[in-house]
Amino acid sequence: MLYGAECWPVNIAHVQKMKVAKMRMLRWMCGHTRLDRIRNKVIRDKVGVSPIEDKMWEARHRWFGHVRRRSTDAPVRRCERLTLEGLQRGRDRPKKRWGGMIREDMAQLQLTEDMTLDRKV
Repeated sequence: MLYGAECWPVNIAHVQKMKVAKMRMLRWMCGHTRLDRIRNKVIRDKVGVSPIEDKMWEARHRWFGHVRRRSTDAPVRRCERLTLEGLQRGRDRPKKRWGGMIREDMAQLQLTEDMTLDRKV
């Protein structure tokens, strides 16, 4: 389900759809339905998995570290190019970009881009 999730500019609707799909699979694995009225946290604890948004966050930051540490002559993926090009839109709100998501996450964690060059940090 998370193939390529490291470069998705994820919004709330994407996360919600991923949560729903994952919980349907976990309930099916456990042999429960929604009619059993078992909380999601109980099922996640029973199976031993973490919330999907944590996995998406982890993949995004792992990819950002790879991008920052790569050589300057390495090819650029489409998602990285779109963050650098400030594509203009009409009067609507600008689309959420991968780079903006990384900046928000790093601000929450109080990290700088230079910290990504040290893999241990």
